[in-house]
Amino acid sequence: MKNQETESGGTSPANETSLSTYSLSSSLDEMLALFRQIFSNDGTLRIRLIENAQCSSIRCGLIYIDGMIDRNQISEGVIKPITSYQFDESERSGTAELMDKIRKQVLNVSDVTDSTDMEEIIAAIISGKTVFLLDGYSGALNISAQGWEIRAISDPMTEKANRGSREGFTESMQVNLTLIRRRIQDSDLKFIFFEVGTRSKTQTCLCYMESLASPDILKELQGRLKQVEIDHILDTGYIAELIRDEPYSPFETIGSTERPDTVVGKLMEGRIALLIEGSPFALTLPYVFVENFQTSEDYYMNYYFASFNRMLRIFGAFLSFSIPAVYVALVTYSQEMVPTQLLLSIAKARMDVPFPTVVEALLMLIVFEILREAGSRIPSNVGQAVSIVGALVLGQAAVDARIVSAPMVIVVGLTGITTLLNPKITGPLIIIRVLLLILAFLLGIYGYFLGLLGLVVHLMSLRSFGVSYMIGVGSIRPQDIKDTVIRVPWWDMYLRPVVIGARNMKRKSSKNKGHQR
Repeated sequence: MKNQETESGGTSPANETSLSTYSLSSSLDEMLALFRQIFSNDGTLRIRLIENAQCSSIRCGLIYIDGMIDRNQISEGVIKPITSYQFDESERSGTAELMDKIRKQVLNVSDVTDSTDMEEIIAAIISGKTVFLLDGYSGALNISAQGWEIRAISDPMTEKANRGSREGFTESMQVNLTLIRRRIQDSDLKFIFFEVGTRSKTQTCLCYMESLASPDILKELQGRLKQVEIDHILDTGYIAELIRDEPYSPFETIGSTERPDTVVGKLMEGRIALLIEGSPFALTLPYVFVENFQTSEDYYMNYYFASFNRMLRIFGAFLSFSIPAVYVALVTYSQEMVPTQLLLSIAKARMDVPFPTVVEALLMLIVFEILREAGSRIPSNVGQAVSIVGALVLGQAAVDARIVSAPMVIVVGLTGITTLLNPKITGPLIIIRVLLLILAFLLGIYGYFLGLLGLVVHLMSLRSFGVSYMIGVGSIRPQDIKDTVIRVPWWDMYLRPVVIGARNMKRKSSKNKGHQR
C-alpha cells in the first residue's frame, strides 16, 4: 500500500469563465496536475494518493481543502475502506462498474454523489466537500464530509427576553434550520436552497409553510433574489437591502431576528423566512409597521401586562422623536403655551447660554448618539458603565460651563431613554427626530404637526411585498387590532393576520377559551 499526501498551491481557484476550458481526464495523474494548476498557489489544498493493499492497480486520489473537512470521517469512512477492501481480481480499475461499487459498497459515508461536470467538482471542493478520483475513470465522487468549528448555541445578543427560549441562531445554517425544524415537526414546512453571490456562492435557504404562505409572495421573492447580482454576500443585511421595497425609506420593510422562536411564530402566520450560511440573523417577510413594537416575550406572559408593555413601547417611540421638536417649538415660538413658572425657570436656566435652543438640542443629541455608539462598540462589561458615566459627567459639565441649559439635558435624557425602548427602529427614530426638530425650528408648532402629517403619509404609502406596511393600524374591525396596539388572549386570536395568512386563516378553534368554573 502506498499513501502519499501532497500540498498544492494559488490564492483562489481559476475564474468561473475559464473553468469550461478544463475537461475531465481518465488519468489520475493528469487530473491531479490539473487541480494543482487550477488551485495554483493555494496552500490550503490537499491531495492524498491511495492504493489498495491487495490490488496495487486500483489507485485513487482525494482532493479537499484543509480545515473544512472532518478528518476522522474521511479516515474511517474513505481511506481505511479503500485500502483494506478485498477487491475481486477480475475487476478492472477505472471502469464505471468499479466506481459504482466503491460508491455503494466500499465507502462508509452517508452522502456521496457521482459527478462528471468539472465546474460542479470544483464547486464541491470550494464548499468543503472531498472529491474522490479513480485512476482510469473520467469522473469523480463528491463526498459530503465537511467539518469546521462553529459557535455554540447561546442567548440571542440583540433580543434579550426574561421568558421564553434561550436559544439563538448561530453562523451555521444547518444548525439554524434544525432549530426551526425542532419547533415545527410538520411535513408542510418546506426548505428551498440556492446560491447567492457570483464569487462567494453563499448558501441561502427559504423557509415557509406550504399551506400558509402566499404563492404570489413566494414567487415575487424568488424573482427578486434571481435578479440579485453581487459578487459576495456576508450577511442577510446585504440581501435585505437589495430586495426590499422602498429602498430610500428609513423604515425596514423586511424583518430581521436571531431568535428561532420568533421565526417559527412568523412562519405559522404565513410569512416566509430567509437564512444564509454564515449569518445568525434570519429575514422574515412580509414585514409590517406594528412588528417594530412586538417581542417574542409578549406571547409568553399575561396578555394584560404584554399589552401594557406594547403600548409603552409605542408611546416611547412617539416621545423619542417628539420631545426635542416640541420643546424647541414652544420655547422659540409659542412661549404663551408654557406655564409661567416653568417658562421663567427655563429662561433663567438659559440666561448665560450662548447658543440658540435648536443648536443646544442638536449638540446634545449628537453627543448622546456618540455615547450610545461608543457603548455598543466597546466590551460589554464596561460599555454600559461608560455610557452612563459619560452622560452624567458630560451633561453636568456642559451645564456648569453654560454651554447648554439644564432643561435641555433633561429633554435629551428623556429622548435617549425612550429611544432605547425600541431598538428595532432606532435608526428611523433618529432621522425623524432631526427632521421634526428642524421643522419645529423653522415653523414652530405648525412645522412639528406638518412633519407628523408627512410621516403618516409616508408610512401609509409603504408596501412590503405587496402587503400594506400599516395593515391593521387605524382599523375598527376587532380581528384587525387583536395583535397590534394590544395583545388579546390566545383563545381570541383564532384567525391569522389578514392578507398574510389569507390561504388558511383559521389558527385554532374559537370555542376553546380555557377552563372556566
